[in-house]
Amino acid sequence: MSSNNETTAPSNFIRQIIDQDLKAGTNDGRVHTRFPPEPNGYLHIGHAKSICLNFGVARDYQGGQCNLRFDDTNPHKENIDYVNAIMEDVKWLGFDWQDRLFYASDYFEKLHDFAIELIKTGKAYVCGLTAEEVREYRGTLTEPGKESPFRARSVEENFDLFARMRAGEFNDGTQVLRARIDMASPNMNMRDPTLYRIRHGVTHHKTGEAWCIYPMYDFTHPVSDALEGITHSLCTLEFEDHRPLYDWVLDNITVDCHPQQIEFSRLNLEYTVMSKRKLTQLVDEGVVSGWDDPRLPTIAGLRRRGYTSSSIRTFCDRIGVTKSDNSVEMGMLEACIREDLDRHAPRAMAVLDPLKLVIENYPEGEGEILSAPNHPKDESMGSREIPFTREIYIDRADFREEASRKYKRMVTGGEVRLRNAYVIRCDQVIKDDEDRIIELRCSYDPDTLGANPVGRKVRGVIHWVSAIHGVPAEVRLYNRLFSHPTPDGDKQMASFLDYLNPDSLKTAQAYVEPSLASAGDGSHLQFEREGYFCLEHNAEAGNGLVFNRTVTLRDSWAKIEQQSKK
Repeated sequence: MSSNNETTAPSNFIRQIIDQDLKAGTNDGRVHTRFPPEPNGYLHIGHAKSICLNFGVARDYQGGQCNLRFDDTNPHKENIDYVNAIMEDVKWLGFDWQDRLFYASDYFEKLHDFAIELIKTGKAYVCGLTAEEVREYRGTLTEPGKESPFRARSVEENFDLFARMRAGEFNDGTQVLRARIDMASPNMNMRDPTLYRIRHGVTHHKTGEAWCIYPMYDFTHPVSDALEGITHSLCTLEFEDHRPLYDWVLDNITVDCHPQQIEFSRLNLEYTVMSKRKLTQLVDEGVVSGWDDPRLPTIAGLRRRGYTSSSIRTFCDRIGVTKSDNSVEMGMLEACIREDLDRHAPRAMAVLDPLKLVIENYPEGEGEILSAPNHPKDESMGSREIPFTREIYIDRADFREEASRKYKRMVTGGEVRLRNAYVIRCDQVIKDDEDRIIELRCSYDPDTLGANPVGRKVRGVIHWVSAIHGVPAEVRLYNRLFSHPTPDGDKQMASFLDYLNPDSLKTAQAYVEPSLASAGDGSHLQFEREGYFCLEHNAEAGNGLVFNRTVTLRDSWAKIEQQSKK
């Protein structure tokens, strides 16, 4: 059996291992993966890499299957809201687990039975050391650990103590169940790791208060994989040192399936943090507005910012799957969404910093409807109507009283073309008492609609919106949350929070084309000459139009990064 899509499926070392297994007849020719998130927060772009890998492998091999399994063994940090958010994100990315939804808590009774089996075979014991004593007894990377004084307990005593742990007789932290392996092992994970701990006073989202002891991840993970018939358990590199324990657990319990754990490098993305602990800190301390803040690398945040699921899947394909840790430039992710939206996003005009312009030779009280293509490269997207009036708004950045010839926008006495409209000339600048420009008086050439002026050279093209028909909108200009490419990796600062970018969010009170008043929430579009945006709230919702900037038209950070390296 081989891949159904060998010509297009991305090749990597994991697929090569699967191909070899299939050729050898391993696992009876089955390919079965799983995506096992812990519901203690929202998924981020790093999880998207794992989702695309696990579900993608299952999709590309004949009869392949992928489970969605929640590793819900720590009720102190987990809740049903996170469960629902994770399912929404996986579906939005374009993957479906169908009837293969599982929870580690589904196996609590079986996990307990396997723990009993380990006790009966002398492979596990109840330990009464404190957490501090356990760390002290474990030793160091260069020194072996010491055996717990409780390690020599009899099978009968361990069986009794474990039963009393389950019955709730002991307080949190006073007893744990540990595997009896090797306190002198060079692998710290094999020095009698904890299998079960006590957790009182919490309500599990599925099992309620039925349990007061909960299995550790390193015990739950291999057992869950085996019970579900997983063939290839794909994990990130930090679990490589845990693989001997994964195998030890399965080798010492009575289970039919023994999955193969394979590790790959996690995604490290510049100008952000990927640690769930640090993301939680940003949310809890109010640094961001929530898990779906558009500045976060969470899938919910990227979706709200305007990223498409196809752009994220493309990104995951491009970064590939390797064994080597590396850092991916944020520009690569931004390039993927630019390419997608350049092809599919309709165009519109928006003035983010409005400056009023009066065309004095245009008839007062009159107007006309002009036509503009929705996409300059795709005629099938049709055209839209744009009202043109005597008074319009242009962007303040598109005017200078004086400028060199390199400046290709409007200057006093110079001509520019209004996008999809006429050529105009600035004749007079009106200022307030503080010498701030408040209005421009201009004239237009009525013969230049769709035609170039005769004998005159126009400086450039600028966008505009009718002052009468333009719709007010709030435009949120999102930027990178951190000003340093590795905010959690630079030891010069005491905290990653020291690298927060003060300009990660700016808000503009803008005017947009009236056609956008009927756009639906989540609509993607390009504001011509400004960037790509996503409509967050429609005016009908009562909050007015709100647009989030997805990405600029060009990589504005590339120049900044080059300058910082000089």
